[in-house]
Amino acid sequence: MTNEHLIPVIVGVGEIVDRPKEIADGLEPLTLLEQACKRAEADSGAKLLHELGSLDVVSFLSWRYREPEKQLARRLGATPAHCYYGPVGGESPIRYLHEAAQRIARGECEVAAVAGAEAQSTATKAERAGVTPPWTPFATDVEEPKRGAAFQKPLAVKLGVFRPITVYPLYESATSAHWGQTPREALAESGELWSTYSAVASDNPNSWSKKRFAPDEIITPTPENRLIAWPYTKLMVANPSVNMGGAVLLTSLAKARAAGVPEEKLVYPLGGASAEEPRDYLLRDQFYESHPQNAVLNAVMDLAGGDGRKFEAIELYSCFPCVPKMARRTLGLGRDVQPTVTGGLTFFGAPLNTYMTHAACAMVRKIRDGAKLGLLYGQGGFVTKHHGLVLSREMPREAIEQDISVQAVADRNKRAVPEFADEADGKGTVEAFTVIYRGNGEVEHGVVMLRTADGRRTLARIPNSDTATLARLRNMDRTPVGSLGDITMGDDGAPVWRVG
Repeated sequence: MTNEHLIPVIVGVGEIVDRPKEIADGLEPLTLLEQACKRAEADSGAKLLHELGSLDVVSFLSWRYREPEKQLARRLGATPAHCYYGPVGGESPIRYLHEAAQRIARGECEVAAVAGAEAQSTATKAERAGVTPPWTPFATDVEEPKRGAAFQKPLAVKLGVFRPITVYPLYESATSAHWGQTPREALAESGELWSTYSAVASDNPNSWSKKRFAPDEIITPTPENRLIAWPYTKLMVANPSVNMGGAVLLTSLAKARAAGVPEEKLVYPLGGASAEEPRDYLLRDQFYESHPQNAVLNAVMDLAGGDGRKFEAIELYSCFPCVPKMARRTLGLGRDVQPTVTGGLTFFGAPLNTYMTHAACAMVRKIRDGAKLGLLYGQGGFVTKHHGLVLSREMPREAIEQDISVQAVADRNKRAVPEFADEADGKGTVEAFTVIYRGNGEVEHGVVMLRTADGRRTLARIPNSDTATLARLRNMDRTPVGSLGDITMGDDGAPVWRVG
């Protein structure tokens, strides 16, 4: 007989979007968290928050608190045994949901919540206006989470390829070349894909932007839609300047039924998988696929009978186009398959690490409305951390898996990683590339990832004065990946590359 006390189920979801007219009226992240949790409880139709045994709070960056997870628990009148505030990572909401479900399945708790919030829009406006919002005092003694440059090689930092907007284009160029696309074809696919995300966001009442964009509007540079890092324009990157909170409430099936949660509200986590790449992206074997991403997506497909097309609702993480483009190929999905139930980090909004909390809320509603099987795929870092979770309208036949790592599978597929060279000369072949732009639309410089004649990997700059090489990088009808050129050392100690 099934033990209903060990069957995890999502019973409530809650979201809040804050658009204050005045800076002083803007809600702080802690308040957004509290309101989202209370809305999730109201959605369940039962009084459950005071019984929380597990509370995970997604890392936020718009304001700094001392032990925000404990502050939130106090506001909710709860004393959870598991009370956690985690590290930076866009995949973390899905991981926390999965782990919360596992705690319930192990009998460690009966009520759990995952919540995240950001108030970056208000925080930015306050900083620009030189005012301090009337929030919980900023915790200056709390260390800021490590990000980006902290994990990258000095040469990557020197050349400016240590932020998401300048690293993801390396995957964009490598993947499209591997798939046999011209840059023009790859850009067209991105525009079409992003237009689909914008259409979904326009119908989502919780999204930050309600405007639909045609593919050409997204990929065509204009003064309002400037190029940031080739080939990405402003409308192709995440928009973190939002004020949002989201929460998901889980219980055991026995608790849900005892509390009177209606059956039509119940959504079941079936299982999922997790794997990672090295945080230093230059320690990866190549950039046209991600072994951890493949391992995770193949594992979640196994829960759908080995066929990605059996998912009736899908959320593919969308910080930059290359991520869902890679994912849908692994899942075997055509361009006709809608990749989002939420609207994407550009159009729905990107409350930094917690977008996938909102995606989980949207997915639960989608399943309640009739979809039988849903996939949530989150990603963090620079194609670094990957987590997938399958949700279902139907009760699982088996207990939720406790060993969720597919790291061994990912590592088994990894090929030899080339030695990295800080200095190089001679010939170099392009492995991946981007061009970095200034705010006024002018080229700052180009960057290429190269393989040297002896098989090592390096990074090199293309000065903005080298118009011939820059033109080669931006040729829309012929990828520069695979091009051979000359490496010399620049006066600042960084390699310089010129097309041959």
